Amino acid sequence: MLQVRDLQAWYGKSHVLHGVNLAVQPGEIVALLGRNGSGRSTCAKAIMGMVHAAGQLRFKEQDLLGKKPFEIAHLGLGYVPESRDIFPRLTVHQNLMLGQKGSGRASRWNFDDMYAMFPRLKERCSVEAGLLSGGEQQMLTLCRTLMGDPDCILIDEPTEGLAPKIVEQVGQYLQRLQERGIAVLLIEQKLTIAMHISNRVLVMGHGRIVFEGTPDALRADAQVRKEWLEV
Repeated sequence: MLQVRDLQAWYGKSHVLHGVNLAVQPGEIVALLGRNGSGRSTCAKAIMGMVHAAGQLRFKEQDLLGKKPFEIAHLGLGYVPESRDIFPRLTVHQNLMLGQKGSGRASRWNFDDMYAMFPRLKERCSVEAGLLSGGEQQMLTLCRTLMGDPDCILIDEPTEGLAPKIVEQVGQYLQRLQERGIAVLLIEQKLTIAMHISNRVLVMGHGRIVFEGTPDALRADAQVRKEWLEV
């Protein structure tokens, strides 16, 4: 579904990605792990057309390079940024409405699905999003992206700063996406959730993929964990 080959990316003159290769298939959760500064977030932004990039990017057999972010989104690729980027003066319900694409096809998801997944959002549906807690804003960002009915979602650090109970809810959310055939590229630092729900894990270091395998294979490779993941 999503294929990345020899991906290079830059911020100005700073060369950040150096030949990244990865793929995500329908209904697969792939975790992209690594320390801060390893290039994980840049990889997501490059896929979404938000930074200068070169190489090969294909989604559902269509080339992404050269397309604008909104064009990529309309192809069915969703993006949940680390910054969350909610609309603070709009209500929870209005934020969810903005996630709808209005493509004309019947969506796999609706408001009832979102409120069933995160009941706290239903309780606060008329509250301005800027008044939500960090965990509630993360729930809202995840659901707003899902309202656009993507076939694949790139999620950047969804559990950052969240309480353990909310982290567990996010994990359940990702597994529900998988059950409906949605592909997920999960950028995460918490090994516990990534190793628990992912089909495959990739480890990034210095702008390259330095490991690819199953969660069990990474658990068994102490050298990779020590060199590229542990503080």
